[in-house]
Formats: sequence, C-alpha cells, structure tokens
Amino acid sequence: MRRTPMRPTATRPTGHGTTSRPWTRLCSAAPITAALTAALLAATPLAAATSAHAAAPARTSTTQGRDPRLMRLIDSMTLRQKAAQLFVVQIYGMSADTTDPADVAANRALYGVDNAAQLIARDQPGGIIYYGNNVTSPQQLAAFSNGIQRAARGAGHGVPATIAIDQEGGIVARVGAPATQQPGAMALAAGRRPADARALARITGTELRAIGVDTDYAPDSDVNVNPANPVIGVRSFGSDPALVARMVTAQLGGYRSANLTATAKHFPGHGDADTDSHTGVPVIRHTRAQWESTDLPPFKAAIAAGADSIMTGHLVVPALDPSGDPATLSHPIVTGILRDQLHYRGLVITDALDMQGVRDKYGDDRIPVLALKAGVDVLLKPPAGQFATQLDAVVNAVRDGELSQDRIDQSVYRVLDLKQRRGLFRAPYVDESRVGAVVGTPGHLATARRATDRTTTLVKNDPQPGGGTLPLTPGPRSVYVTGWGTSTTATLATEIGKYGTTAAAHDTGLSPGPAAIAAAAAAARDHDLTVVVTNRAWDTSTADGHNGPGQADLVKALIATGRPVVVLAVRDAYDINAFPDAPAYLATYSYTPDALRAAAATLFGANRPQGRLPVAIPAAGNPGQTLYPFGYGLDYPRK
Repeated sequence: MRRTPMRPTATRPTGHGTTSRPWTRLCSAAPITAALTAALLAATPLAAATSAHAAAPARTSTTQGRDPRLMRLIDSMTLRQKAAQLFVVQIYGMSADTTDPADVAANRALYGVDNAAQLIARDQPGGIIYYGNNVTSPQQLAAFSNGIQRAARGAGHGVPATIAIDQEGGIVARVGAPATQQPGAMALAAGRRPADARALARITGTELRAIGVDTDYAPDSDVNVNPANPVIGVRSFGSDPALVARMVTAQLGGYRSANLTATAKHFPGHGDADTDSHTGVPVIRHTRAQWESTDLPPFKAAIAAGADSIMTGHLVVPALDPSGDPATLSHPIVTGILRDQLHYRGLVITDALDMQGVRDKYGDDRIPVLALKAGVDVLLKPPAGQFATQLDAVVNAVRDGELSQDRIDQSVYRVLDLKQRRGLFRAPYVDESRVGAVVGTPGHLATARRATDRTTTLVKNDPQPGGGTLPLTPGPRSVYVTGWGTSTTATLATEIGKYGTTAAAHDTGLSPGPAAIAAAAAAARDHDLTVVVTNRAWDTSTADGHNGPGQADLVKALIATGRPVVVLAVRDAYDINAFPDAPAYLATYSYTPDALRAAAATLFGANRPQGRLPVAIPAAGNPGQTLYPFGYGLDYPRK
C-alpha cells in the first residue's frame, strides 16, 4: 500500500473464505439475548435476501460449501453492485458527510460528489481506506466510521463497508497518538521476540476495531535483501526469510485475535526492489530457486497461518512470468502460483492502482479487468478521477464476455464472507463513547514501551575522549542534538535532558549543504557531546529523489571537531556504511517518540541495548563486503 503520508470470533474457518459455518453459530458469539439476535438478523440484508430468494435456483459446483445466505444475497445484487463491491476507494474529509470546502472540492474532482456518504449512496463501493488526512483523533475516526456504515446501510442492499487502513507501525502509521504506536517491523525483528509482535498486533487490532476499522494492510511480508530498496527497508522484518516468516506469523495471529483482517504483502515479494513501485516498475531478477528460498517462505507461512488477505505487488518477476506484466496483472503468478500451487483460498487485493508500477504497460480502463482475470479479488484505490472508468470497465467486461458472472461472484463472495466473519453484518457500528477506554490505554502503552526498549541496537561503541563512550554517565553536561528532523531532534533533546544534561536541538534536514554543515560543526565545538540523527544517510546519490551526501558529510564534519560524537540512525540501519569511522552508532529503525525515548535511555545506561541487526550492513560501494553481519549487536557489561 502507499506509504505516503498513516473481537475475536469464537472460532475461525480453516478454508480462508470458502468454508461455511452455521448462521446460528455466527450469532451465538455475540453477547446479546436470543430475542435481540432475532431482531438484528431480521434487519440485515442477509436475512432479507434469504426471505426474498428462498427458491433461488441451484448454482454450479463452484458454489458448493459456501454460505447459502451469502449466495442468495449475491444473486439479489445487480452486476454493477457486485462490481462496486470489489473496489476500496479513498475519500477526503474528516466525516462521512463533510461540507468542508477543500474536501468537497477534492471529492468532486475524484468522484463528482461532495463526500463519502454521497459516494456510497450513488456507487456503493465495497470499502473505504483511511489516510492520515482523514484523521484528527480516534474519537473523530470512530464517528467517521459510523457515518460510513450508516451510509452503506441505507444504500442499495445495505451491505456494510470494509474500512481499511495502513497501520504497519513505525514509519507507516495513519493513526497517531493517543493511539498506541507499535514499533515498525524491522524494529520488532531487532528485538527477536515474536511474542512482542503478536501482542502489539493484537493491541493495534483492538484499537482499530474500536474506531471502526476492520482491515489493516499489514504485516509487510517482504524479505529486504536489498539495502538500497527505496520503498520497503524498515517496513520489512529483515533479510532472513525464517525470521521474517516467524514475525509475520506472530503478527497475523495477533491481528486475528482482535477480529481484524490482516494483509500479508506484497506478493510475490518486494524485498529486492531497486525501484519504487509508486514511481516506476521494479524488476525482481531472482531465479525461481532464489525466489523460493528467499521471498516465498513468509508468504507460505502466512498461508499456513490462515491469512485472510494477501496483497499483490506491482513487480515484474521474469522467473515467474516472462510476459513483463506486473504480478498484480499476472495470471501465472496470482492464479498459477498463489491459488493453484500454494492453494491460497483467501482474499487477494491489489496494491494501490494509482501507482506507476501497475500503470506503465496498460491504460487505467484495462488494469482492473486484467487484475480480475489474473485472479485478484479486490481493487484498491483507483487513480484520481478514474473510479467510474474502472467500475464501468469491469461491468462492460462481464457484459462483453471477457469476464464471467461466475468469476465476479467468486470475488464478491470472498469480500462478503470476510465482512460476515468480521461481524459487520451483525454489528457494523462502534460505541463512540468507549473509544477512550480502549485506545491508548496505560496497559497498551506500557506493552509498546517494553517492546520498544528491546529494539535499540548498539552497533559500534569505540572509546572516545571526554566521557563520550557509552553508556554515558547521567549528570551535568552540554549535549548538542543535530541532524535530521525538527520534531525528531527536539524530542530526542527533551529525552536526553531527563538525564541531568542541558540539551540543545538543531535540525539540519535530509540534505544539509556546506553552510549548514559548517554551522553545525561550529556549534558542536561549544558542547561536551554531539548526538547526530541520520535518516537514510547511506543514500548519497545526487540524482533526483535521493538524499545526496549531505548527511554523511555532516557526520564526518562533526567527527573532525574532536568532540565526542554519537550517531543515531532512526530509519535504515545501513547508514554507518557512509561514515564507517563514526565512533559510536545506534539504530532505532524508527523515530516514534517511544523509539527516541528508548534511545536516550540506552545512551545513559537506563536501558540495555538488546536489539540485534535484522539485516547485514554492507560496505559502501561493495555489497559483497559485510561491515556488520546479520544478528550483530553490542551490549553493556552487566553490573
């Protein structure tokens, strides 16, 4: 999914969307009386479809084993309503009925309507995806979700909407504080505790359900074997397939225990990309054997763990499909491998359809049809202004015979079955008055803090003059905090100040120039110690879209002052290959307040550096030479 900027059921079917459960058993899990259960059922579109279509004709063998109520509901829908159920779309605004002029203008440009309520009333899309610009607070988002579900209940057949989000943790989180912020994938992998990954996924899932979100496009299941990967990096659990598989399985279990639909992504594997699929077409040149040993294990483990949903990547993988089609549009990959060879029967969703990785070869009107022909079920985020075009394209493909009714019905069934298993037909609304009692509770926050404490990785700690060797002794000293990020350096300075120091913060940005570097070096000479924050400092290319050498030059200039220097990499752990002479180097893998708090505590020995590298750090310009191996990490002597 795009990276821009963010109730457990009693049992779970083993068929990932193809096995049925008795309707009475579905309802028995709800803590309501039998009379209320009957009343709720009578009001649902499933009950209406059961009554209106009790004598529906027998269907083909492909429908055997499916819930007859869902099948009757599908039979009662028009072709356009079915096709619309296969789309998850973005919307602007902070409420379903927004009248904010800027949001109305944006929605009119996209869809010709003012807001989500009008879009749902007119087109009945299957789902809505939230982005950071939809969020001000958990309470506001709960009200937004209820507004979406009210609109869905009043439209067409009253099918509830899927409400989705990218809440991976770390650098990808649409819902910020006071919601609990879990460390990102690579940070959790540094902690090496699947139990932490499971517990935090359960917390995230519980909080998302409390605000009306039923689907999270996480966990990232890519194996990041390319240090220069421009789009995955710390979103991955690391470079070891076995470690990634363990952590993915743990998170899937945590999300499931919260009755949240989780999504393993990006099949068949985005970890060796050297192109950002948002802006270009990545080509993964692994052989079939390399793919099976490196990229496949986490997805195979996810399927074995019962993943409800798998997202395709906009990747060309010649060893799996020599046609040049991205995986999202590839029948050999989606149907041939994922469905037929791996026997996956759950929901398959595309990555966002406005990304260049899927738009390079075909027009926007062909992409949804080709994706469905490939075996995909859900079409995520049509390009701006193209939803109507793509919806019409699917409808016309069925009418023209390019897609069969049965093929559409298969995907609609999987969509409705997941909504049913999440309880959306029975209870689509959330209790807005309970949000504060669920989201960001002291217990949740404490769990996240403990897990984050275990992720900080100390990679280098050479002796430094003037008391610069870690751990530092708490007490009076002057600390200069500089490098990337206005809020990051300020937050870190505040945390460092809790250890009896005087800390000053100064942001030099992603690409500091000579003047900024000279000013920072001059300031450093007036302090006892400098802590410099880096963010992808390894990316020293001067080409458009890259950071350039500024951060590396800054670190080198600070070292040249002769004052003690500690480097804190708050995203990729690879940064040290741009300045291997740095005397002290820690990796946090993210810049959440908790990660910065844990880093400051580690500097002063209040927290031990328990993290271990989830990736190997190569030498700059020589990927075959390893500076620090997978699993490396220093600790402090025990007292």
